[in-house]
Amino acid sequence: QVQLVESGGGLVQAGGSLTLSCAASGRTLSDYHMGWFRQAPGKEREFVAGISRSGTSTYYADSVKGRFTISRDHAKSTVYLQLNSLLPEDTAVYYCAADRTWDFRPFVVYEYVYWGQGTQVTVSS
Repeated sequence: QVQLVESGGGLVQAGGSLTLSCAASGRTLSDYHMGWFRQAPGKEREFVAGISRSGTSTYYADSVKGRFTISRDHAKSTVYLQLNSLLPEDTAVYYCAADRTWDFRPFVVYEYVYWGQGTQVTVSS
């Protein structure tokens, strides 16, 4: 069992930056591929970024490519999402999730077995 806790969300102006963190307890995150998803009001949860178990491969949604960066620190059992050049349409609740499959398919929501409670990101125009 893994417990994931996100932090770092908040209110920021368009063009600003935030760093989200996802800390794990219960088991080390090094056993899992990790992903970040987001969900805006009235919309489905969507993939944002993913990082492989080793940290050597990263994946991004087209809408955030070049603006967001996912990284992980195995020693701290924490995954990060750096959000730069934020846009109002980035407003959503951001969730981190853990995937224990062997063959990582970062865009597939149902392959993630553990989810955090989410952290709100609001971008004002």
